[in-house]
Amino acid sequence: MNNLNIDQQNLDAILTEVKQQGIDYLNQIHERPTASSAEVEIIRDLSEQGFGTVEALKQFNQRFEPIMVASSGPRYWGFVTGGTTPAAIAGDWLSTIYDQNTQSAKGNGDVSAIIELETIQLLLSLFNLPKDFFGGFVTGATLSNFTCLAVARQWIGRQFGKDFAREGISGTVKVLSATPHSSAIKSLSMLGLGSGNFIQVNVMQGNREALDIADLELKIQALNGEPFILISSAGTVNTVDFDDFEAINTLKEKYNFWWHIDAAFGGFAACSPKYNHMVKGWGNADSITVDCHKWLNVPYENAVFFVKEKHQLLQVETFQNSNAAYLGNPMENFSYLNFLPENSRRLKALPAWFTLTSYGKQGYQEIVESNVEVALQFADFIDENPNFELLAPVRLNTVCFSLTDESLVSIFLNKLNASGKVFMTPTFYNGKKGIRAAFVNWRTSAADVELARAAMLAILTEL
Repeated sequence: MNNLNIDQQNLDAILTEVKQQGIDYLNQIHERPTASSAEVEIIRDLSEQGFGTVEALKQFNQRFEPIMVASSGPRYWGFVTGGTTPAAIAGDWLSTIYDQNTQSAKGNGDVSAIIELETIQLLLSLFNLPKDFFGGFVTGATLSNFTCLAVARQWIGRQFGKDFAREGISGTVKVLSATPHSSAIKSLSMLGLGSGNFIQVNVMQGNREALDIADLELKIQALNGEPFILISSAGTVNTVDFDDFEAINTLKEKYNFWWHIDAAFGGFAACSPKYNHMVKGWGNADSITVDCHKWLNVPYENAVFFVKEKHQLLQVETFQNSNAAYLGNPMENFSYLNFLPENSRRLKALPAWFTLTSYGKQGYQEIVESNVEVALQFADFIDENPNFELLAPVRLNTVCFSLTDESLVSIFLNKLNASGKVFMTPTFYNGKKGIRAAFVNWRTSAADVELARAAMLAILTEL
């Protein structure tokens, strides 16, 4: 009997053992290090017969488990990394078990897109966005930005009477932005628009990353009526600054452009009455990017795009899965195949559906407000210690700071991350080396801030 048949017969015991290992990890996640220095020798030759799952699990635990850091834990504050709620874990496991290739919502075969379409509606409700957005799930903010900007590219072509999706890009596409995320710039590169071709809009005065509306209008006027794409921010990476969406709405009434908002994590400000003013007016955008594996607290890889329904034909022209010209209503024989980049798709909506259904609007309001509260507590510690300085005010959930002696930033951060107590990422802001701490994990509490504070003070003493 081969290993595959043996594993099939023992599947119950195997999954029970894996489940217990997962529970042990989650129960100990507060103590698990946020960094690893373990070295693993790479095996380059595959065995002839294989070892079976039980032995493979033993090998994994001996060789790889020690390098697994608590990236889903409460003190992993780098890269705006979320955790995973219990409901999202359940949904993600079921995604694996059912193993759907999610495309269609009706007909024969796999119709699991029904779950995705419903989850998009739940997300629009969570964010208080109008129902005239169409949405879908992709792997992360990069693919969400890519999807949105691909439709924007098609829109630009149509303004000139061209079909860029079929004919290829001709001429230059004007893109305006002030502080675009690297994933948006990467998307411009992948779309053939040129990562270096966007027109830089000035930021507002006074330690801001938001675009200066007056300068934006000047740069629009310089285009002499030429249509363009505007990439705006709902939460910049360094300081979580928000562009003035109401002012952009006013410009939208005067000028012809595609308005895209990168709201990868900042869009979750909409979940809280305390902070939803930051996204006031965002519902009129043509497209929006939101990352779910950040503040929604579902596993990687998980993000959504929202594109206005009025652009569905442009979206199908961009992503249709055949060379035939598309005719008729794109929703009549609906398939996600024709609306986004991937032809092969995991049911990424299911962990999102589980966590939204389990915790509702109030649950996410509490997560957002709790994370902002601990961010402010951490900022107070930075502000009160003469060895540190805040590089920007804390507007939401991210603390951007430096050491008073800037020459110590790198060595301090390396020592801090190597301690395994807390993980943060380096940055560069306003001409200074800095450090970013982003708070999006549902588990993070004041106790975690205190533990990080103690670790930082210990390293200061060393230095």
